[in-house]
Amino acid sequence: MPRHAVIRCTWDPDAAVWYVSESDVPGVVTEAETLDALRHKLPGMIQDLLEDFLSGDIEVDLIPR
Repeated sequence: MPRHAVIRCTWDPDAAVWYVSESDVPGVVTEAETLDALRHKLPGMIQDLLEDFLSGDIEVDLIPR
């Protein structure tokens, strides 16, 4: 059964990137030029951060602000 992670992201107009501004997964810090690129990066990062606690797929709920 997939696990869910809720990630809030914010656009930084000066850097022209979306970045993780809030997450229910501690330690998630990343940015990307598009929401799609950010969405693709996050599951692998979350899996790496929580590998001792989780197994299986992770679904990311990405909430842009």
